Amino acid sequence: MEVLSVKNLCKTYPAFQLKNVTFSMEEGSIMGFIGRNGAGKSTTLKSILNLVHPDSGEVSLFEKNFMQNEAYIKQNIGVVLGGIDFYPKKKVRVITDVTRRFYNTWDESKYQHYCRLFEIDQEKRVDQLSSGMKVKYMIALALSHEAKLLILDEPTSGLDPVSRDDLTELFKKIVESGERSILFSTHITSDLEKCASHITFIKEGEIQQSGTLQQFRDAYSYLRQPGGELTLEDIIVSVERRAYDDEAII
Repeated sequence: MEVLSVKNLCKTYPAFQLKNVTFSMEEGSIMGFIGRNGAGKSTTLKSILNLVHPDSGEVSLFEKNFMQNEAYIKQNIGVVLGGIDFYPKKKVRVITDVTRRFYNTWDESKYQHYCRLFEIDQEKRVDQLSSGMKVKYMIALALSHEAKLLILDEPTSGLDPVSRDDLTELFKKIVESGERSILFSTHITSDLEKCASHITFIKEGEIQQSGTLQQFRDAYSYLRQPGGELTLEDIIVSVERRAYDDEAII
């Protein structure tokens, strides 16, 4: 089943424009949505969710038109846009008490299971959670109401390497059954090799490539140079800068 279909999505701002963004993803897949900062990743995700109103285009989830079935679709997706930034002084259990009321399919036993699995202390305040723990908490909430599609905006950004590895391993476990799918945006190229089955690449508001990881490998190459020497702006897709070298998709 096609869990997400985006066709000719457009959104115009004074200094930026999404131009006919089109891609789709199948059930059981993990799609990395990649591009530089400012390429249009967050705008695309927010337009898909109707958090910003697109000028034109069509979005379908679970083979249903989003605008016509928004309530049903939002019952079946989990969204993490930049972690938890609301009620920072409230305890985790209080946030959960409010959240569970919005979902008809909330399963308390599953929520408690994921809290134990992710080692989430429900007595901590939100501002006491690490960046990685905030993402895990939001994923626990999503899995507790049987979300079929997780949409995550830069979930690994700002995490240390160990936490990033833990999260990418978690992504693979989530989709193991073939009943769930994950769309996550990132500009960290190394995360793609660890978990993505599909990749969609956006540049300056336009989709450049969308397909399986192997199709992406056939269309692009890796380049590694001594640190600080990657300056080929017109051919570089995404750069990860490290202490001693830079790695890029070109």
